[in-house]
Amino acid sequence: MYNLILFGPPGSGKGTQSEKLVEKYDLVHLSTGDLLRGEIAKKSPLGIEAKKLIEKGQLVPDEMVVGIIDNCLEEHKDAKGFLFDGFPRTVNQAEALDRLLGLRKMAIDSVLALEVNYDELVKRILNRGKTSGRADDSDEEIVRKRFAVYHRDTEPVANYYKEKDLLKIVKGSGTVAETFEALCGEIEQAV
Repeated sequence: MYNLILFGPPGSGKGTQSEKLVEKYDLVHLSTGDLLRGEIAKKSPLGIEAKKLIEKGQLVPDEMVVGIIDNCLEEHKDAKGFLFDGFPRTVNQAEALDRLLGLRKMAIDSVLALEVNYDELVKRILNRGKTSGRADDSDEEIVRKRFAVYHRDTEPVANYYKEKDLLKIVKGSGTVAETFEALCGEIEQAV
């Protein structure tokens, strides 16, 4: 089993690259964003609460997200591995994920962080907002608020995994193909 976290700020290409990596390595794509949007679409109690928070540019509480992940791990017990996309977003979530995986006799094998400069990230998200239908991609003020939250809460996660010698930085500003090739190179070294 190979468990990978694809890490990076909003707009860094995590979703695009995740799809390609999942296909190539036959991993279960565990995107908390997709899982949460699914709950929102179903209008479940969790989805209704999550929608309110997301529309304000806030993060969904850890216990809510960890519960969704646990359900997904249970549903895919026989998977070759998991690609975590957009999670963990805080050190508390990283610690909770380690505990959850430990209970299941699993662990994170690699953390690949996509590095893209700030101006390029903002441009990418606002362009995505023109077609995604996501309110949090269309409003520049909300986009910038998401980056502030990312810098405050999520960047420390990179240090958490760096201390565990699991973090590798991958340039994410090239073409989709160049970034994919670089990610695959890191995965091949780790496997």
